[in-house]
Amino acid sequence: MLIDEYDNFANELMLNKTISSTDENDPYTLFVKKDGPLKTLFKALKSGTNRDGFDKTFITGVSPVVMSDITSGYNIAKNRYLDIRFHRLCGFTSAEVQQCIKEIVSECDLPPDMADKTYEMMKTYYNGYRFSTKAKEYLYNPTLSLYFLEAFQDFCEFPEHMMDDNLAVDTQKLTYISKLPIGEPLITDLMQKNASINIPSVQSRFGIDDLLLDQSKDHQFIASYLYYVGALTMSDVTEDGELSLKVPNLVMKSLYIERIRMMLLENPSVRDNGILSAKKLYQKGDIQPLCDFVINHYFKILSNRDYAWANELTVKIAFLTLLYNDILYIMDSEAEINRRYTDLTMIIRPDKRQFKIFDILIEFKYVALSEAKLTGEKVRSMNQAELDHLPCIKESMDAAIKQANQYADALKQKYSELRLKSFAVVVLGFDRISWQAV
Repeated sequence: MLIDEYDNFANELMLNKTISSTDENDPYTLFVKKDGPLKTLFKALKSGTNRDGFDKTFITGVSPVVMSDITSGYNIAKNRYLDIRFHRLCGFTSAEVQQCIKEIVSECDLPPDMADKTYEMMKTYYNGYRFSTKAKEYLYNPTLSLYFLEAFQDFCEFPEHMMDDNLAVDTQKLTYISKLPIGEPLITDLMQKNASINIPSVQSRFGIDDLLLDQSKDHQFIASYLYYVGALTMSDVTEDGELSLKVPNLVMKSLYIERIRMMLLENPSVRDNGILSAKKLYQKGDIQPLCDFVINHYFKILSNRDYAWANELTVKIAFLTLLYNDILYIMDSEAEINRRYTDLTMIIRPDKRQFKIFDILIEFKYVALSEAKLTGEKVRSMNQAELDHLPCIKESMDAAIKQANQYADALKQKYSELRLKSFAVVVLGFDRISWQAV
């Protein structure tokens, strides 16, 4: 017997279950636990196995949460989630993707260099999955790869959006995690540069209560759940023998970015105003409206939240949530240039070069109020010229300009058609911003 997505409906019920909904008569508990229909079904499958019923049963699903909550209803299953023998079953290899691209480019009679551009595009957005620490290569998300390749084959051009609407359910799961007590800081922390989360191992059995009440230091159950839904993937094993999980690629990163924007800017009209201010940067090359929005909206929110970090990366996230646009750009908050990482780059997609927009590079620096030996009230009372001439601001600005120039030179060597606008942005506390075009 083949059972596909055994936990589909149960997962929908699970997304409505919270810590406060401990009633044993809530829909999820009634459906999965006790003698609910799902548990009853699997009891019947168990009793029919190796008799006159089923010789073998193959079950697919998103995570082991529901199966764990069924408990003894079906305790004869073997978990193959982390089995190296099935690693390549879960995605496409680079060779497979390259072969598909090569054939489509040929069929569409496109320039030969389009194959390389397409491959780099897909690699940035869809590659990065690893389902065993023993695996030697990262895999491509099959749903997204097929979505892209089908559009490319049908129309001989890239799809408008890099995200397939079929992944909307993943957004819901990320939203669910963000609403748990430790969910919001965990999701925000994962957007830090080269961020990862280390856990002893990916849990193969944990129920809904483990997930809801996970207050462990390493957030093992929540991290495991994010791994199973594709929002995290295996990166490496640390020197301490722990498993390091990271965000796999740019599409998944976009889900985190969208969730952070929704968390920090709950008012839809405010979010829209922020996106309009971002457009003025890449359409007109004017960063001031975006800086004003960040000061007037994001800083008020960030200053009231107890984050474990406050630095240029915090500010980078604020800018990134407003600037993210995969219709026009290859967005990368950690583009690797000469083995170093830029803070934020927006490179126009190769199929969007005809539009009158700019490539963008921003280098951020953060100066704490304690370093400036000033209070927030004093900083807010300064005019812009006074702020710009503070020694700590000038020093950080010089460093940001130097780095931005180095990155800009490297980008111009890598991309031949850049219309680059570069900026150095220095933030003082969560109060003021100083910037210069580079």
